[in-house]
Amino acid sequence: MTRFPDAAQLAARAHEVVLGAKAAGLSLATAESLTAGMIAATIAEVPGASAVLTGGIISYSNAVKVSLLGVEEALLGERGSVDGEVARQMAQGARTACDADLAVSATGVAGPEAHDGQPVGTVFLGWADGSGSGFIEHHFSGDRAQVRARSTLAALDLLFSHLVPSRHTA
Repeated sequence: MTRFPDAAQLAARAHEVVLGAKAAGLSLATAESLTAGMIAATIAEVPGASAVLTGGIISYSNAVKVSLLGVEEALLGERGSVDGEVARQMAQGARTACDADLAVSATGVAGPEAHDGQPVGTVFLGWADGSGSGFIEHHFSGDRAQVRARSTLAALDLLFSHLVPSRHTA
């Protein structure tokens, strides 16, 4: 059974992200919870990624979100880790920690069970650049692997939209 997105789709989008970042002269960083490094790893598979990818932080635990990314502990206590504002703060923290121009983050529920009151497939992607920060919410279907792959592709799409001004949607 083929899973969507497949490796070729992820690789193609990552290639576009790397080329776009190089053309714009921008550096990239990630902060990842449910994707656990998939976004950064997919970018790093592209030859020449080292020219734009400064780093990534896997923040599976709330303690890492607070200590390394600067996410507000009170926010995590009030809303849980699966939240748009948490995603936004994660992206800001990654941008700062990795000294990058543009950062993306991912937090959500890959499954198999709901978490923090959110159903499986709920994903928040954050972004931060020199002009601001924000987040978008997604609801993906599929099993754990599919939700993580779809989240990775959506994060790459989000990065690309910030690299190509005409595609900027967030």
